[in-house]
Amino acid sequence: MTESQSVADDSKPMTYETAAARVEEIIRRLDSGEASLNETLALVQEGKTLIELCAGELEAVGAALEELRLDELVARLEREGGTGAP
Repeated sequence: MTESQSVADDSKPMTYETAAARVEEIIRRLDSGEASLNETLALVQEGKTLIELCAGELEAVGAALEELRLDELVARLEREGGTGAP
């Protein structure tokens, strides 16, 4: 595995886009049928790690969007005078 293919690059965190692109590379390599058994195992492990990273990023973005929607709702209710509701 080359340095550009490494998941564990401590000097800079991997972005969602970089991780997703690497997952696509891994899928192409696995689909080619040319990977040895050991390489296949390593690629699957790397892919799992990358997918978990991507899922975490998506969850964080989803939570941030939900928080923004709640903040917008509160602001709208306050503007409309809805804070005195029972």
